[in-house]
Amino acid sequence: MNRLLQIEFIKLWNNRASKILILSYFILLTSIALVAAIKFDIGPIKFHLAEQGIFNFPYIWHFNTFVTALFKLFLAIVIVSMMSNEYSNKTIKQNLIDGLSKKEFILSKFLTVVVFALVSTIFVFVVSLILGLFYSDYNELSIIFSDLEFLVAFFVKLVGFFSFCLFLGILVKRSAFALGFLVLWMIFEQMLFGLLGWKFVSWETAQNIKGFLPMEAMSNLINEPFSRLKAVQSVAAQMGESFALNYAVHWYEILIVLLWSALFIYLSYAILRKRDF
Repeated sequence: MNRLLQIEFIKLWNNRASKILILSYFILLTSIALVAAIKFDIGPIKFHLAEQGIFNFPYIWHFNTFVTALFKLFLAIVIVSMMSNEYSNKTIKQNLIDGLSKKEFILSKFLTVVVFALVSTIFVFVVSLILGLFYSDYNELSIIFSDLEFLVAFFVKLVGFFSFCLFLGILVKRSAFALGFLVLWMIFEQMLFGLLGWKFVSWETAQNIKGFLPMEAMSNLINEPFSRLKAVQSVAAQMGESFALNYAVHWYEILIVLLWSALFIYLSYAILRKRDF
């Protein structure tokens, strides 16, 4: 495994565009700390975002994993380009000539996906822990280390998304077309949901079916955290509204994404096995 990972990271590090995107991604992950500096002081109106509770334990695990997951497109570009470069530079053919089997080739890509997801998760954990220790109103250990299932969901979400990107990179070969296909698939899921609810089944059933589709399943792992904020709930209460949302991470949603991840990796291997280089 170490040999396979070493081969992949040498390729990535020698590619200037990939290096810039990877560094930009991790810089963006740390940029969430800048949210703490957002202040508005206009006459009697004083607003400090960090004082609204977004960095309170255990809420910070939910908030930070949701927000940082939005940056995953940077690594998606890296993964899709990684496969595109294999074809355009003919390194895949050279790897196979040098004795790397197609199964080992796919395994090396999947291990890279897992490492990206794992390092991202650890990175978010460390940044969130530091921010929480500085700004949280609650510092008891039992509170600090509760709700860590959001980090598990974050890791699974990244593995699923990157596995899908890897599959598209192998299927389409060209990075621009692969990313375009990714966008089209997101649109397709929404259109399918609308068509099912409009013509064939109830909207509730259509929503349940949609939850089994890959992109929606990944999205469902971490629900939006903003309506959990006391300030938002207070405003809603004054307007006669209330939130009764389920923010928990569910085991069956994790299972759905893991099954999709396994399917994407298997299909990637199946496509590669049938191709001649």
